Amino acid sequence: MNKFLSSIFTASLALLAFTAIAQVRIGSSSSFSYSAPKTYEIGGITVEGADNLDEGAIRLLSGLNVGDKIDIPGEETSEALKKLWKQDLFSDVQLLSQRIEGKKIFLVIKITERSRLSRFKFVGVSKSEADDLREKINLYKEKIVTDNLVISTKNKVYAFYEDKGFRSAEVTVNQEVDSLFRNHVMLTIAVDKNKKVKIRNINVIGNTQFSAAKVKGTFKETKEKSYFKPFLHLDTLSKTVIKSVFGDIRSIPNHLLKYGQNHMKLRIFKSSKYLQDNFDADKEVLVTKYNQKGYRDARVINDTVYDIGNSLVNIDLTLSEGDRYYFRNIKWIGNTKYSSDVLTKALGIKNGDVYDPIKLEARLYMDQNGGDVTSLYMDNGYLFFQLDPQEILVGKDSIDLEIRMYEGQQARINKVTVTGNTKTNDYVVLRELRTRPGQLFSRADIIRSQRELSVLGFFDPENMNVIPTPDPTTGTVDIEYMVQEKPNDQLTLQGGYGSGILIATVGVQFNNFSSKNIFKPKEWNGPLPSGDGQKFGVQYNTNGPAFQSFNVSFTEPWLGGKKPTSLTLSAFYSFFSTGANKRAPTSSESLTQEFWGRDKPLYVFNVNRTFFERRGIAAQIGSRLKWPDDYFTAFVEISGQQYTFQNQTFLNQANRSFPTGQVYNLYAKFKIARSSIDQAIFPTLGSEFTFSGQFAPPYSFFNNKDYSDLSAAERFKWLEYHKWKFTGALYNKLFDKFVLYTRVGYGVLGQYNRQVGMVPFERFFLGGDPFSNAVNQLDSREIISLRGYGGSNLSPTNGATLINKYTAELRYPFSLNPSATIYGLGFVEAGNSWGSFEGFNPFDVYKSAGLGVRIFLPMFGLLGVDWGYRLDDREGRTGFPPFDTQRSRFHFTMGMNFGDL
Repeated sequence: MNKFLSSIFTASLALLAFTAIAQVRIGSSSSFSYSAPKTYEIGGITVEGADNLDEGAIRLLSGLNVGDKIDIPGEETSEALKKLWKQDLFSDVQLLSQRIEGKKIFLVIKITERSRLSRFKFVGVSKSEADDLREKINLYKEKIVTDNLVISTKNKVYAFYEDKGFRSAEVTVNQEVDSLFRNHVMLTIAVDKNKKVKIRNINVIGNTQFSAAKVKGTFKETKEKSYFKPFLHLDTLSKTVIKSVFGDIRSIPNHLLKYGQNHMKLRIFKSSKYLQDNFDADKEVLVTKYNQKGYRDARVINDTVYDIGNSLVNIDLTLSEGDRYYFRNIKWIGNTKYSSDVLTKALGIKNGDVYDPIKLEARLYMDQNGGDVTSLYMDNGYLFFQLDPQEILVGKDSIDLEIRMYEGQQARINKVTVTGNTKTNDYVVLRELRTRPGQLFSRADIIRSQRELSVLGFFDPENMNVIPTPDPTTGTVDIEYMVQEKPNDQLTLQGGYGSGILIATVGVQFNNFSSKNIFKPKEWNGPLPSGDGQKFGVQYNTNGPAFQSFNVSFTEPWLGGKKPTSLTLSAFYSFFSTGANKRAPTSSESLTQEFWGRDKPLYVFNVNRTFFERRGIAAQIGSRLKWPDDYFTAFVEISGQQYTFQNQTFLNQANRSFPTGQVYNLYAKFKIARSSIDQAIFPTLGSEFTFSGQFAPPYSFFNNKDYSDLSAAERFKWLEYHKWKFTGALYNKLFDKFVLYTRVGYGVLGQYNRQVGMVPFERFFLGGDPFSNAVNQLDSREIISLRGYGGSNLSPTNGATLINKYTAELRYPFSLNPSATIYGLGFVEAGNSWGSFEGFNPFDVYKSAGLGVRIFLPMFGLLGVDWGYRLDDREGRTGFPPFDTQRSRFHFTMGMNFGDL
């Protein structure tokens, strides 16, 4: 038995030895000769070393199949190895001959798989940077680690930091065998960012028409590092100036300017870090600037960026400016609708003007100010209109143009559709459009329609698009308006401290309400009925028993559904007291005994209590006008208010007190407004103007009362007055994203009859903070803020009858995302108020300046904070309360306005 087992073991060893000898690498054995290749039929293919890969897939990748006839050595075996290496999946590939049986050969594909990734980590980076890098390098578990993967990962990480200005960043990727998993490695990506690379000097070479400072000034992002060394080389400057005094004295300003440019560079809004992409973009801006000045051949010949140490680089920029060109002859070809003179006038370019390709393109195709040639045609239905300007002759300093055009036929609108309005009903969108089926196509109407949709506030203006689909065969066009809904309902939850008390406010404003679906829950689009463009708001303010205020309003923007006539209904109630109880125990013992028959306190109306109660209702009708243009709207309002107060003091001109009583304020109001702003939240273009008049009936003209003998309570029981206000605001887009906002406002309160006197209500108060407004408006006063000053201390004690205010803000948007619009601002503000026309001077104003930030959240409206610094040192005048001695202060805004001036 032992001999038998020994024989089997010996035979097995011999078989293994034979197999090992038989697996000969093709091409390495003397049995295979390149000079005399032999043809074999593949009898079988086995794969060795495939731990994670499919053996059948490897056979397929090799291109070798059982039954194929191949030459050994030959091209088939060489190609099979190339194909396998090309997959970059293996660190070693061998093609072996296992055995040969006659004309059949049995092959072995022996591979060694590349290591796979088990995990990776970053060293020397922050958590936020690591999160961003993971998205860029796209590494994941089980990914095959190749040399190319390591190199590309390193390059991607370096590019990430180079874009942030770390041009000297050092990145290393280290591999380490993972002992927990077979044939797996761990990658450690180590980063040494070093300092950001900044630009020390930009040396401009070859410029003759533009100064070096002007060339560098055209760059938007590529800026030199700030430095301030006014005394360096001062001795050289002194010598130069002295020489100029006895020589060319007119050159002194140029020497001083050049010295200042070379020794004093201050960078506030832009950094000086070097970014290649920004530099490339700025070079294009520079060439465009030269082109606009007539230098059509200007170009950057060469630029060199070189390190000078301390994470600084210099840039040498070599320019070729070329000659300056001018427009000469402009010829129109193919025009039949308009004459060449009309087109030339619309173009706005004449013989001898500096050659400006940017202006030419704008005046031909799309000028922001309107009136371009394309608008001339497309606003009249010529949708298929085409232009092809050609330079037919380029002289030494002038260019002849030939503008070839195809007018085509006029196109009419076939269908108008809207998509993306998941909440707002179609008819609400379509009624705002200026494009109607059957009308001639007009690009101006499309632009205006986009503006109307943006001003609605229901859609994101950044994601609004219009897609016209023309059909030349029928001469029609389909217009599709693509919109994206944004949240615009607002919830107010705030608390504040003003006028010595704490005030809590809760309110909701639904800006896309649907009243007709209130009792149709199946039609609701969300938790409330919405989609009809109506507005419904409720707000409640309280301090507990001392102060309570409630108001509700509803607006239907298209009354009847056929015309843009709006109807607004509102009601309000407010109550303010000193906190004393409404009823108090009487001090009369006889009344107590008579009523109760025993010694128990009798509570009666508290005559010592101080309170002010106000209630009112209003109805307003508004309509869009077509004259002078269709940006105008007109409003007419009728309102009735009742004031009930006790132990208050309101003073008229004769200083007669009016502590307790009841007053009625019935008035009619008209308002003419014009608004052409491009969007509601952050306007960049357009204007807003408002003129209003408010009139209470002149009761004294027909009630036959002698007001000279009437008490103040009788005199002002029915208020009679007239009130006028004007405001105007302009929005101008300056450079980059900066927007200049300017505003003026005036207000006047007048009287009909001098015997009656000026009413002690409806007056203006300059100054104030938003949290005191709710309390201070109990007597219909209008508080107009002046940032930097305290509450209402710039007006007479009893309020002003004249007021003016001027505002200028420079705004810059940090985010225009509709879910959170954020912008910063710097402001200067001025204003004043007077008790009468005596002493009125619109330029005698209190001034302030400061900074602020605004955040618009759809759920909460506009939130903001301003820091104002008053620029006026004047003391309070006669009749004014003590002047606020605090030099600067913060003002907070939470979904509300400081009056409307």
